[in-house]
Amino acid sequence: MKNRIVRGIAGSFVLISLVLAVYVNIKWLWFTAFVGANLLQSSLTHWCLMDKILERLGISDELKPGQKC
Repeated sequence: MKNRIVRGIAGSFVLISLVLAVYVNIKWLWFTAFVGANLLQSSLTHWCLMDKILERLGISDELKPGQKC
């Protein structure tokens, strides 16, 4: 479940930053690049800051009995 949340947050950040780049300031694309760089880094190192944040919030990858992914 945590992986789905991380992907949802990353996708939302990319879409929001693209909208901000179009309607506010083109420099918001730097945020898009930052998200992409973090996704690439986490795929290479298997470490993700958002994973750690979600763990501290009590969200885990384990499914509870009767819970669907």
